[in-house]
Amino acid sequence: MNMQGKPPTEKQFEILIRMHSDANRGLRVFYVYEKMKKFGVKPRVFLYNRIMDTLVKTNHFDLSMSVYNDFKNDGLMEEGITFMILIKGLCKEGRIEEALKLLNQMRKLCKPDVFAYTAMIRILISEQNLDGCLRIWGEMESDNVQPDAMAYTTLIMGLCKGNRVQKGYEFFKDMKQNRYLIDRAIYRSMIEGFVNEGKVGMACDLLKDLIDSGYRADLMIYNHLIKGLCNMKHVNKALKLFRVTIEEDLQPNFDTINPILLSYVELNKFDEFCKFLEQIQGLGCRVTDDLVKFFSLLVEKKDKVLMALEVFDNLKQKGYNNVPIYNILIHALYEIKEVKKALTLFQELMESNMEPDSFTYSNVVSCFIEIDDIHQACTCYNKIKEMSLLPSVDAYVSLVKGLCKIGEIDAAFVLIRECLGNVENAPRKFMYTLRIIDMCRSNDAKKVMDVISEMVEDGCRVDDVICCAVISGMCRYGSIEEGRKVFLLMRENKMVTESDLVVYDDLLVDHTKKKTADLVLSGLKFFGLESKLKAKGSKLLPS
Repeated sequence: MNMQGKPPTEKQFEILIRMHSDANRGLRVFYVYEKMKKFGVKPRVFLYNRIMDTLVKTNHFDLSMSVYNDFKNDGLMEEGITFMILIKGLCKEGRIEEALKLLNQMRKLCKPDVFAYTAMIRILISEQNLDGCLRIWGEMESDNVQPDAMAYTTLIMGLCKGNRVQKGYEFFKDMKQNRYLIDRAIYRSMIEGFVNEGKVGMACDLLKDLIDSGYRADLMIYNHLIKGLCNMKHVNKALKLFRVTIEEDLQPNFDTINPILLSYVELNKFDEFCKFLEQIQGLGCRVTDDLVKFFSLLVEKKDKVLMALEVFDNLKQKGYNNVPIYNILIHALYEIKEVKKALTLFQELMESNMEPDSFTYSNVVSCFIEIDDIHQACTCYNKIKEMSLLPSVDAYVSLVKGLCKIGEIDAAFVLIRECLGNVENAPRKFMYTLRIIDMCRSNDAKKVMDVISEMVEDGCRVDDVICCAVISGMCRYGSIEEGRKVFLLMRENKMVTESDLVVYDDLLVDHTKKKTADLVLSGLKFFGLESKLKAKGSKLLPS
């Protein structure tokens, strides 16, 4: 329009600002605002408010303050909404003192109402600034603004989530004293907060108060109380609450039954554990799925893994076993270095009528590598490939390390390329191995060492895989002499020991001989000389 001699109007700019504002494009709104200034168009107070509000919502508070400065320079007077936009932005930034100063300015124009204060409190809670919330609440009281049920609910639930349930309880008592209708969500938050602090008695008193108030407790409330009672070793009381949930036609979920199962395990009451499983199975719960979740949570603590294995041994006799549970336990046992027990479980699974899946084989690959049984590890890898699936990243890493350890360098790097080509979260070390091999094309030890140093700075450790990458690259593109120089530089940087130098030097020479022999054999085949040599009685060529 400007090119046609018709400068844009404020209304046209307003349309653009509305469009970008509705799409939460704060920077585009600011760009349009800058264009307005360039054309000498001054926004109205309404449009200024719209611009500042969008910038605050899209986390560009500094830009909104620059717009506010222009607002003041234009000689415009703030409205209540103007102050509220900026105060909410300051609260979001945690700049409480500045927010209170603006609040004082706002009082000269209009008195903030309960909705304004509630909005400020809600923002401070979202930023986990509970001290700021209490200061704003104090300002509300000093203004003689009577908080409503929503203001109380917002503050109490925020305090409970911020682990300040006792302070929340004080406001809860104020609500009761002022005869406000207390939402069930407040009871739920406070019960959860007291349970987390170990004050189960207070939580139970709140349940009684909830029921006396005419509410019906929901499943989440019962779940929190059952968890709290089990944490206090009152499993029988927890079981009574569980029965109450059944009587009230509440369908128990995993959060309901898990604390009770865990308590029976910790108290070594396996008979009660199994009876409880039978009971919940009779209620239509999917026990096998719940047991998978139960074992997953149980083995998260390393000191509970052997306990989990003992529980599983008891459950197998009752027929509660499946492949996912085997997978969880095999992986957990490997993590705590109980490799033999993990392989015993794997053997047991193989002898059962259940079929191991790719996760099973991925887990035991690492176990077999740990006991230096590379043949069985490769067999498990092949089983996964037969399923047209991929091993886990941990399985790739273990198998590559195992192959490098026995000098099967080519096979190891085939796996590395396969992993990088098929897995999104492949280890960074694998990417560095290919960079090292590629840098060996320069046949310059210092350049290769630069890549290794970069890798170490990136947090990757030098191990057999990295050293084998140097060997593979130098055998293919460089020379034995440059390969030795790389290892000497690594020794100078204390990345390898003297004994490592001897081992890697032998491996470098052996791998070079092997690659040379392969090249000679390929040449003989290419020129058709292999059959002639065999006809003359040569026994050096493979049959």
